[in-house]
Amino acid sequence: MTDTTPSVQPSLPRRVWGRVWTDQRVWLTSALILAALLVLDPAQAGASAVFAGGALIKIAPYLLVSVSLAAWAGATGADNLIARAFTGAPLAMIGLGALAGAISPFCSCGVIPLIAALLAMGVPLSAVMAFWLASPLMDPSMFVLTAGVLGMEFAVAKTLAAFGLGLTGGMVVHLLARGGGLADPLREGIGNGGCGGARVRDPKPVAWRFWEDPARRSKFATTALGTALFLAKWLTLAFLLESLMLAWIPAETVTSVLGGSGLAPIATATLVGVPAYLNGYAALPLVGGLIGQGMAPGAGMAFLIAGGVTSIPAAMAVWALARPPVFGLYIALSLAGAFAIGLLFQLWTLL
Repeated sequence: MTDTTPSVQPSLPRRVWGRVWTDQRVWLTSALILAALLVLDPAQAGASAVFAGGALIKIAPYLLVSVSLAAWAGATGADNLIARAFTGAPLAMIGLGALAGAISPFCSCGVIPLIAALLAMGVPLSAVMAFWLASPLMDPSMFVLTAGVLGMEFAVAKTLAAFGLGLTGGMVVHLLARGGGLADPLREGIGNGGCGGARVRDPKPVAWRFWEDPARRSKFATTALGTALFLAKWLTLAFLLESLMLAWIPAETVTSVLGGSGLAPIATATLVGVPAYLNGYAALPLVGGLIGQGMAPGAGMAFLIAGGVTSIPAAMAVWALARPPVFGLYIALSLAGAFAIGLLFQLWTLL
């Protein structure tokens, strides 16, 4: 007998609000923070709004350059050059994969699907791991914003760290693979990478004079608007959180936990970076605020490296894609690399 009982569907208002929350949750979170402050601490609400607005104005020139770089890469197809990093001898592929990861600009669908495509196509895991570790840490837009928020020295150091982590991770995987380990890295049922993988399967030529093509001009405008809104919403939330951190967390507390030149602050920042990391762009003002409160520079670097590679959303995506041994190696390389990079950066700042 067929069950003719109608299924229960969410009411239209619930569906509409659910869609709004899904699409605009970052903006709504910022609005909810300000609304709560207006009720609980009106003076702080005004101070936080002024702080966030002033910080956005201060960083606007860097934001403009960052948006322009992302739009240019999408309109010209320059990000298709990534395909050339994965041809040649294994050791050369590791170096090129790390370099490509450290400088590559990708859309939101890019990194994880691209990894699936590379592995499904038979690219050695060592080269893929080099790209995989470096890619979340730096790109041209991130470099510009890092320089604007934390200074040029920090931006250059983080770029070198991304390349170094990718190169080291790729070499470790290469040595393990030569011993017969890490075969079949992908879970069963993982496809060839979708839209991100198309860049490698069928790379398109780069159109440097993109303004001559109406479709590419339109893509430039669309990408610029999307990137600007993406960065604006995350930076607004980050600056609001930074204002509250500066107002409510005593500098002595930050200094006692994450300050100093020993190993403990760097180790703590490495571990805290995994659950506390929000977004690569949003993390920059937070780390800047913490350093201003007394956080050791090496701990700040360790936080950014560990969080960028092993944040909970990123880790979940890797877990869904790779077999447990590969996932475990990815996490181990990330955390060990973040700690080592933080220590090296701390020593450099002391010279």
